[in-house]
Amino acid sequence: MVGSHEDGYAANKARVAELNARTNRIRQLNDAFRTGHGSGMLAITNGIRELGPERMASILALVRTFDAFSADNDPYLEHDFGSIDAGGVRVFWKIDCYDKQLEYGSPDPTSTDVTARVLTIMLAEEY
Repeated sequence: MVGSHEDGYAANKARVAELNARTNRIRQLNDAFRTGHGSGMLAITNGIRELGPERMASILALVRTFDAFSADNDPYLEHDFGSIDAGGVRVFWKIDCYDKQLEYGSPDPTSTDVTARVLTIMLAEEY
């Protein structure tokens, strides 16, 4: 039994490193997509559309430059959610990872081969 504690510790340490690498990759892909340097689909709710094209463009620019991630809005460190104030209007944005057919959650959000990212921008009241 001597060594089993150390073996368990090493296995846990390896698992943490694996999870950190996975989280980092998801975060990188989410950031690239959100900032306009990755692929995916954009979904704009009716509430955002009703603000008009100029406000929509302004809101999209705020989403693309968002960097106020914290433990409150990013507990899993994946940069997949944000809340912004767009001229007195509270706006939420969210990135979801689906399979390529957009039917189920992605089997592997670290792989662009099997993942379709969707960025939804909505009024907070539409959530």
